[in-house]
Amino acid sequence: MSSTEPKLISGNANRSLASAIARRMSMHRGMQVSLVDARVERFNDGEIFVEVFENVRGEDMFIIQPTSKPANDNLMELLIMADALRRSSAARVTAVIPYFGYARQDRRTKARTPISAKLVSNLITQGGVERVLTMDLHAAQIQGFFDIPVDNLYASPIFALDILHQFSGDMSDVMVVSPDVGGVARARELATRIGAPLAIVDKRREKAGEVSGMTVIGEVKDHKCVIVDDICDTAGTLCKAADVLMEAGATEVHAYTTHGVLSGPAIERISGSVLKSMVVTDTIEATAEVAACPNLRIVPTAPMFAQSIVNIWSGTSVSSLFDTASLVPIYEGLYPRGMWGR
Repeated sequence: MSSTEPKLISGNANRSLASAIARRMSMHRGMQVSLVDARVERFNDGEIFVEVFENVRGEDMFIIQPTSKPANDNLMELLIMADALRRSSAARVTAVIPYFGYARQDRRTKARTPISAKLVSNLITQGGVERVLTMDLHAAQIQGFFDIPVDNLYASPIFALDILHQFSGDMSDVMVVSPDVGGVARARELATRIGAPLAIVDKRREKAGEVSGMTVIGEVKDHKCVIVDDICDTAGTLCKAADVLMEAGATEVHAYTTHGVLSGPAIERISGSVLKSMVVTDTIEATAEVAACPNLRIVPTAPMFAQSIVNIWSGTSVSSLFDTASLVPIYEGLYPRGMWGR
């Protein structure tokens, strides 16, 4: 075990999550863990400037910075913070990226297009980062884009806890639904955790961002359907899938999404949809509009990230957190008993 304590530093992308992680680590460590005092600001021309006010020589540093909207600014903040820490003789720099932007550009979809996720991984590696901690990468193969260790956490254990609480009265009619064929593995993993059957919504696109048709694969009649996905952007596909499920005989539809990008008309669509509830995590900081949405709830990821950081620092297993049994004690006490996720 390192002789130093892990130190956290945050950019401007999600300060509330960074502070929550620090609070949870204070509980784990039995001592006060605070964010390193630093300033991350912009000059008048938009250039980003970072100054660290504390000594970090020989320290195990963790930068907490999702690369969410504005993706380019937040990515540059991450890179410049990493460079500042490396030049300040930090022993190790780990990038904690709850939401990894550009992950949807993980392959060439047609001629003369980039693989931007690979470019971003190269930038992060060359910027001085020695390890990456993230959650629910859009494509698992992105881990192979890095030449440094990558720990990819999963939100499904958190979702399983929430679902088991929300439907604790009767789980017999709950069915997990994948909104597309590509997300079947994710949906199957959650269905296995909660002991529910699985259905698929097969969608067909004429072009990016537009769905031409949807077909339900599986019998959803008289079931409470739970759509699970990793990213919700404009919510068009999600709301259409909910309509198709209700037309197929579902009694109610809920949605669980790891990363609530929620851009453009997303909130308007969700609030006016047939979705009884939608759950997102706090990997992306919620806007006032998101927080005010009546049928949207936010579940915390800080306990999982805090424990993961402690495990990385101490050289113990991170994959142990993939088990629901291991996660329950971490979330115990976060809410009053019986109030999980409310």
